[in-house]
Formats: sequence, structure tokens, C-alpha cells
Amino acid sequence: MTKFFPLTLVIILLTLSGASFSQRFLGALSAGINLSQVDGDEVYGFRKIGFNGGPSIIVPFGKDGKWSVTMEILFSMNGAYQKTYVADTADPDTNVPASYYGYKLNLNYIQVPLLFHFTDKKIIALGAGFAYGQLVGVSEWEDGVRTTTSLQGPYTLADFQVLADVRLRIWKRLWANLRYSYSLVPIRTRDFTNYSGKQVWTRKQHNNVITFRLTYIFNDPYVRSRESRVKKSKN
Repeated sequence: MTKFFPLTLVIILLTLSGASFSQRFLGALSAGINLSQVDGDEVYGFRKIGFNGGPSIIVPFGKDGKWSVTMEILFSMNGAYQKTYVADTADPDTNVPASYYGYKLNLNYIQVPLLFHFTDKKIIALGAGFAYGQLVGVSEWEDGVRTTTSLQGPYTLADFQVLADVRLRIWKRLWANLRYSYSLVPIRTRDFTNYSGKQVWTRKQHNNVITFRLTYIFNDPYVRSRESRVKKSKN
């Protein structure tokens, strides 16, 4: 049923916007990068770089239009990365071998965020919400060996995230966008064994993502009204 979730969200949003808000839609397009890591994978740092982007619909509501609902359909590349290293010696009581040929995890999602924003129409918009992500591609290499290639596991197909979002107008209809997202439920539970094989521990894994994007709002009402005032003044 998870594959029908994005379509269900679209239908719900369109119904609510027509029945309750009775407002115009604002179209937007975003593109940028994710800096991501997977908490619980024993690899640390936002070192995995991936694409994040897609179209969105913004529905203003309220008398002054400062509040809005934003729904996006994104392609989002998450994962983790650790480069190859060679140590002087191996410690048998840790999970650190003498040499390690890197770790790379690619998790590609079709993601549908739904956010509420409060907007100062001139410069800034602050938002928060949730996102559903459908896993559409996965590849994993550990110590130079490809370990995961299938959508059948061990990673869950569905990823539910909480979002915090800031947009800042930088020029007319163009906004800079900073977003933070984190998985509400684990995307995998994994057992780890130290280098000597004497100790085993279990960790739940979560996507942890910082996103930097540019967002272009095609029919931004503030820009339209400003352009309209300029035309009237010239006439």
C-alpha cells in the first residue's frame, strides 16, 4: 500500500485546497544537494553528497496570505560515505582494522514532503512538517565489497521524516532554501561485530539529512504586486 501513499497525499491536498482554502496555487521548482549520513551505521559525518529537487505546490491561506501549505514531489539521494584508509596497526578490541577500503551507501527516494510555512512575503519563510519517502534504489559497498543491491532488504521501503525548513528570498522569485530532516522510525536494524569477533551490538539506523537548495516560485504574489505597481507608476 505504501506505493499509493504519494498519490493519496496529492488527492487530499487538492481536495482541501479547493474546499477549504479557496485560494490560488503557487507553482515552484527546487534543485540542490543533500549532505547526509545514516545515524547508527558506525560511519560519522555528513559526507554523502546527493541531489535533491523537484516541483512543488504552495497554497496560501488566511486573510493576509502569510500562512501556506507546501507539498513537494522530490527525488532525494541519501546515504553515507567513508573513504579508504590504512592504519599503522589494528586494535583487536575495536571495530577498526589495519586497512579499510571504504564504505558507501546510496539510498534514492521519491519523497513527498508536506509542510506548513509562515512567510514574511518580502524576505523569509519558516516551515515545519513531515515527509513520506519511497525507496526506489539502493546500493551499498563495505570494505570494497558490494553488500546490498536489492529493494527487498535490509532497508525499509518507506521512510517517514520530520522536517524543519527556512527559505530566504535572494532575488525576485528566487529563494535560497535550507532544510533539515530526520527519520522518525528506523530504516534498518543492524548487528555489528568488532574486529576480533568477540563483541556484537545492535543499532537502529535513521536518515539524517541537511539540504541546501534554490527554489524558484513562478507566480510569487509579492513580485506580481510589485511589478504591477511599477507598471502603474510608469503609466
